[in-house]
Amino acid sequence: MSKHSIPLTDWLADAGLRNMSLEEILDGFSRRLNDLGVPMARAFVGMNTLHPMVRARGRIWDRAAREITHFEFSHAGIDVAMVRESPFAPMLRDGVVERRCDLADAATVKGVPVFEELQAAGMTEWLGRVFPMGELVPQVGWTVEADHSERLALVCSLTTDRPGGYSEADLEVLKQTLPVFALAVKAVTMRAIGHGLLAAYLGAGPAGRVFAGTVQRGEVLSVEAVLFYTDLRGFTAIADTTPGKELIALLDECFECMATPVVRHGGEVLKFMGDGLLAAFAVHPAGRAEVCAAALEAATEALALIEALNARRRAAGQQTAGLDLSLHIGTVQYGNVGTAQRLDFTVIGPAVNEASRIEKLCEPLGHSLLVSQSFAEAATTIRHRLVSLGRHRLRGVREETELFALAPVQPL
Repeated sequence: MSKHSIPLTDWLADAGLRNMSLEEILDGFSRRLNDLGVPMARAFVGMNTLHPMVRARGRIWDRAAREITHFEFSHAGIDVAMVRESPFAPMLRDGVVERRCDLADAATVKGVPVFEELQAAGMTEWLGRVFPMGELVPQVGWTVEADHSERLALVCSLTTDRPGGYSEADLEVLKQTLPVFALAVKAVTMRAIGHGLLAAYLGAGPAGRVFAGTVQRGEVLSVEAVLFYTDLRGFTAIADTTPGKELIALLDECFECMATPVVRHGGEVLKFMGDGLLAAFAVHPAGRAEVCAAALEAATEALALIEALNARRRAAGQQTAGLDLSLHIGTVQYGNVGTAQRLDFTVIGPAVNEASRIEKLCEPLGHSLLVSQSFAEAATTIRHRLVSLGRHRLRGVREETELFALAPVQPL
């Protein structure tokens, strides 16, 4: 290895080991190449993911720009011209690991939008590299529909504006440094992929705690929280008469209506339970009333979203479902519970059980939203929005408790 490349490869190795951000690695690598005399004008790095909602992410570094450009594609949104017409498409399809393109050559540039853009910006040569992160299957490149992890690949391109393109000295530096750059990027992106997967299935808070090392069984934290407990009314009957794919589509749309307001108002979805969900709003010191107000806003928004969804589905002749929802405040144990082989990051405690029991009374009492006495007492800033329904007995709870619903909206 050239002695000129060693400081850069050492820096890249350290960046990957220290989990430096992708943006910092891309910026540091590109600027250090320029310092070595390799005139890097634009750099791109992209990678597909294992995230259930995101198919691919990428970053673009431009020497003339102040900030790095971010973009991502969903699974449904990956089939766009920008991706189909990318110079990486045939490389990934055919298993080509490296490609150099002379941007001064009209035949090379024609019909490739990114090449046309780079040529117009004064670029002279494009160097593309593909780094597979699984086993390369002969004859089919990285498009094999096998285990998804074997289809992961890192792609990067480095574009220069040096007249005549890259020199032999430039190419030697890139040959020595690009594999180490790819390893550094892989280190941080695989961590991001892992965190993204955990966040998708556990929630952002639990994912962060797991990555921070909160992984031992029984490692829990006692916290006060507003519990947000939901269930779709009459779902069992719906499931008996609705085909599987249609049922899943209905569930997904309903869960979107429930979960989106929770996240928007600072809550955390802890788990989906059949046709309902459990979410929590952590209570901060001296902020009980504020958190209760946020939870009530999330609840009313969820009910409004379900109502709007049902109107659209009825108009389309599709099945609909009502939503029952309860709010309760109490102390819960938040953390890891389960077996040595399988853990769940959740909340447990009597308060969770009470929230569940309250929700079961929504239909008998004729209300879609019920809140507990303790919630009503804590919600001092929105107490006027609640009306008492009297005292009721919760299954498994010795003492009767007062329950509340939303007060009727007064006409103007």
